[in-house]
Amino acid sequence: MLNEQLAARFSYDGLCVIDKDGTGLYMNKAAATICNYSLEEFVGHNINQALKKGEISDSVGLLVAKRGKVITRIINIRGVDVLVTGTPIFDDEGILSKIILNVRDIYELNNLKMDQLLSIALKNRQSVQDEFPSDSLPDLENIVAKSKAFRNVIKLILRITKVDSTVYLRGESGVGKEVIVNLLHQYSPRANNPLIKVNCSAIPGPLLEAELFGYEKGAFTGADQRGKPGLFEQANGGTILLDEIGDMPIDLQAKILRVLQEHEVMRIGGRKTIPLNIRVVSATNKDLNELVKEGKFRLDLYYRLNIVPIEIPPLRERKEDIAPLAYYFLQKKNSKYKMNVKFAPGIIHLFSDYDWPGNVREMENMIERLVVMSEEDEISWSDLPFIHQRPDTLSQKPLKNLMLEIENKIIVEKLQQYRTTRKAANALGISQSTLVKKLQRFEQ
Repeated sequence: MLNEQLAARFSYDGLCVIDKDGTGLYMNKAAATICNYSLEEFVGHNINQALKKGEISDSVGLLVAKRGKVITRIINIRGVDVLVTGTPIFDDEGILSKIILNVRDIYELNNLKMDQLLSIALKNRQSVQDEFPSDSLPDLENIVAKSKAFRNVIKLILRITKVDSTVYLRGESGVGKEVIVNLLHQYSPRANNPLIKVNCSAIPGPLLEAELFGYEKGAFTGADQRGKPGLFEQANGGTILLDEIGDMPIDLQAKILRVLQEHEVMRIGGRKTIPLNIRVVSATNKDLNELVKEGKFRLDLYYRLNIVPIEIPPLRERKEDIAPLAYYFLQKKNSKYKMNVKFAPGIIHLFSDYDWPGNVREMENMIERLVVMSEEDEISWSDLPFIHQRPDTLSQKPLKNLMLEIENKIIVEKLQQYRTTRKAANALGISQSTLVKKLQRFEQ
């Protein structure tokens, strides 16, 4: 059974606890209301029974038991769409013992289609459009989300804009966490208030505390004699992003926890607290679970931050986004530098075959460099920095993939040499229609 302190910590949300096999152990009143379940229907009963009856569309608890990590899903429970986050609890020997399920109602948005969601979001940002230029606002048309994985992230963000909860973004460097924060803020009721971004790894610990909390005049040697409001104060009414939260010093984490719990801040050297009304978004490319185990991150702070965790998949896991992203960045950089550079035929195929370890940021920086340094009006395969792969990485690929890559390179070379598909096809000894079909395959 869950202890009373843990239950109190999550009392503002729906909370359920199951054992490792999926049998209900505990359900609070909020969860019973949200899920249309009674305590008697949940405790002592296995989730598999509800799945078989069709009462729930999926089981986050069983997924957590299978994978042993935190998982968030939007599922349907007795006709209501809810956001469920499952957190595994391990005993001292590292064996899974319980699973905590945090449950939140999505304000009945399950009955709305995406165009209706966008309509609601647009109303929230209407007041901002009069004050700020349109190019400073996020536009969904400029967010590339062709893959199912990234579309799901965008849909989740649009759903939670109206739910004023703490959000925790996880993902590798360069996946677009700041883009997600911009979208979350600008489509929320806080959109006409500040969005403050803090990189916790870029500022030394003592200075980070002064930046976040501010200070009164004479608080320490070298302090501005007029004092200075901290970033929490500057974000009041709006949103603050604590980026790279995993790098925050452990002693400072306790003070951040107090801000989240008490909704107030005190400047360094100050004697009075300042009330805060902010939404806190944290982001990291590290595994906070591991940092907690290593004693480098506070468990209580982790619970406070991990209300709505959102995993942003790396670019290599959403291949469908690569081609449209490449064209989007090419157009963006052409416009910026007033150029008209194009991709040579077959280039997008090479982009899609690359793993992009630096993710979206790597692609944007690379395309900008290629546009700026281009001596002609076309980016060819030989211009790509990743095209000269090491033999050991090539040898790991299946023979079919290697043959396709070689064929692609030969065709691109001939097209660059002869400039037309008819002449290139003649040089290759194939018909023009065959060459066109191969090019279409490369672009898919």
